[in-house]
Amino acid sequence: MADITNELIKRIRQIQFQTTQLANDVLAGAYLSAFKGKGMEFEDVREYQPGDDIRTIDWNVTARMQNPYVKRFQEERELTVTLVVDISASNRYGTNNYLKNELIAEIAGVLAFSAIKNNDKVSLLLFSDVVEKYLPPKKGTRHVLRVIRELLAFQPTQHGTNISAALAYLGKVQRRSSICFLISDFISPDFSHEATLIAQRHDLISIAVIDPSEKAFPQMDLVNFVDLETGQHSLVDTSSTTTHENLKKSLEQRIASLKDLMIRAGAAFIPLYTDQPYLPELRKFFKIRGKRRL
Repeated sequence: MADITNELIKRIRQIQFQTTQLANDVLAGAYLSAFKGKGMEFEDVREYQPGDDIRTIDWNVTARMQNPYVKRFQEERELTVTLVVDISASNRYGTNNYLKNELIAEIAGVLAFSAIKNNDKVSLLLFSDVVEKYLPPKKGTRHVLRVIRELLAFQPTQHGTNISAALAYLGKVQRRSSICFLISDFISPDFSHEATLIAQRHDLISIAVIDPSEKAFPQMDLVNFVDLETGQHSLVDTSSTTTHENLKKSLEQRIASLKDLMIRAGAAFIPLYTDQPYLPELRKFFKIRGKRRL
């Protein structure tokens, strides 16, 4: 469990206030329309009784049994929202309004509060290049505050990123279908196979968190950069036009590749930048998803 400090309590309350307001005022309707349950699910069949709705007759069973049978349904259980969150070292970085991990915590908070407002369960899986922590699905504000506390304060044991390991673990512990938000900067070895497997059972939505410096360095001449995950040093001429062109092209290719991977896997992809408002993009995604389900 994450250690509690006055600063952490202050940050948790700040996140709670911000994300509760956003979930209630901005995203509630969009979330509800995007992730409606099916309402009813098939349970079994029984013999027809006078007064039964003839639209529920199971004609295949009726033909076999030579007697009318009707389908019985039960209310579908609530949805489960699973937050699969990257807490590797590369997310402890930022050059503008947010560090990546701060924005990730806020986005996850909005999604979690939107879920419990709809009476859905929320689970959390934190990963680096190993699975660091898993909180099983639960309801309620207290549980979501626990989720936010872990997002803000959990100290990973490893530095790298392995999305394949996280998705493979999720496939073992989350058997029932869920809405799975994979939130990361996606600086990871290939995970296309595991993404495809997860998307077959779950509604997989990937959210890529990107810092503006990943497409354009500030002009600072020669700078010694350190890879937060590997510790490797690189001397980069940030005033070079070629450097900026290569950086921009590299990010564009990475985003295009991620989007293509997700489409092929049957999943959704949302890129969000730390220097831009994220709510409009989430709302747009939810609204489009909601219209497709009508």
